Amino acid sequence: MHEVDVAIIGAGTAGMGAYRAALKHTDRIVLIEGGPYGTTCARLGCMPSKLLIAAAESAESVREAPGFGVHAAEPRIDGAEVMDRVRGERDRFVGFVIDTVEGFDSSRRLKGGARFEDPHTLRLDTGEAVRAARIVIATGSAPVRPGMFDAVGDRLITSDDVFYWTDLPASIAVFGGGIIGLELAQALHRLGVRVRLFGKGGGVGPLSDPAVRDAAAGILGADLPFLPDADVQDITREGDTVVVRHDTDGAQHEERFDWLLAATGRAPAIDGLDLGASGLTLDDRGTPEVDPATLQAEGSHIFFAGDVAARIPLLHEAADDGRIAGDNAGRFPDVLTHRRRTPLGVVFTDPNIATVGASFTKLTDSACDFASGEVDFADQGRARVLRRNHGLLRIYGERGTGRLLGAEMVAPQGEHLAHILAWAMQAGMDVETALAMPFYHPVLEEGLRTALRDLSVNLGRRTDNPPRSIDCGPGA
Repeated sequence: MHEVDVAIIGAGTAGMGAYRAALKHTDRIVLIEGGPYGTTCARLGCMPSKLLIAAAESAESVREAPGFGVHAAEPRIDGAEVMDRVRGERDRFVGFVIDTVEGFDSSRRLKGGARFEDPHTLRLDTGEAVRAARIVIATGSAPVRPGMFDAVGDRLITSDDVFYWTDLPASIAVFGGGIIGLELAQALHRLGVRVRLFGKGGGVGPLSDPAVRDAAAGILGADLPFLPDADVQDITREGDTVVVRHDTDGAQHEERFDWLLAATGRAPAIDGLDLGASGLTLDDRGTPEVDPATLQAEGSHIFFAGDVAARIPLLHEAADDGRIAGDNAGRFPDVLTHRRRTPLGVVFTDPNIATVGASFTKLTDSACDFASGEVDFADQGRARVLRRNHGLLRIYGERGTGRLLGAEMVAPQGEHLAHILAWAMQAGMDVETALAMPFYHPVLEEGLRTALRDLSVNLGRRTDNPPRSIDCGPGA
């Protein structure tokens, strides 16, 4: 029996953060991992998907070159070479993570799947037992496999499977208009795979602002076959073919694909933990209520961190979760409320989709008194120079104070615009302070300034809005 102050289940991003944070309070700690080392981000998510997207962007740049008067042959895409680079670089990133975990004191690491025997006792599938005064659960998430896909059998894959491919398929039906579905569908389409993306309810990634969501649906739909609110009638299997029947614009369609990719979300990975023995009160999903400011479950000695906490499934949020949960588990019962960073999310489609701070829906539902400012990138100077002049950015500000509250966008290089806004919001900037910041010319950030000017007028802080053409002038 291992007797410790803190046991951490899961050695991913959140688990490693929890380990480091708890170690500042006690060295009687153990990190338990039931699977291979290497985070979801490095092995199955952020990094391999961006490697695939980078290949797709390279191919697309060749296709777009004639628009600049530069002519080249249609790109020849070698799927085996594409996936070889994806897997090779992915393995390098995973290797860095493994080196980090294996750098932790070996006496504080245990391998094996863990489950609760009672609120303080964990039993590993190796037979070992751990008695812990406090426990951090950081087991991550797993892809959701809806029952509607059962008929396709082994023709069903998830994003976890994609990055083990040795070649690209000829065709694939992607289900799910969220982050994973959007990124993979567009990348595969640009790499020459026949793709159709089936969404549900009209959603486009994390966007909640109807104007931005409609703009994103139109832009992405012009690039690849995308049905944001697909009316799927039937999914069957014929031999090695997936058959999807759907009703579009009142007409029946039947399409055949080699594979069906379920990108319909991820759920907390709690199977096998036997949380029923933890003493916590579980909801109908089998999870307890967790305080997002402390990551403590029901005021108990148990903490949840990362994707398993079902908050915001992003690496930087998981890292923060781990730090908070580990610190509080280490200092328990002196649990602290930690300030969270400004929410920031990016979808690496082209153009990028991004959300910052409070969403349009959150502000609307909370009856917050706010105004919006926007910029359409159709005529934005730098965007036209780059032939990337499509997108819409909307910023929300509080009436009275002018404080920046949130933003949603589908925008060229939106990943960078979103970071600028996130930093401004976390610093507590109001619209006039943001407008007083330097803006170079010609840059995409001038579009951000246009939206800020529009917001200032709509907040009643300015009486006029300079014409859009000023972005093509001296940049005053």
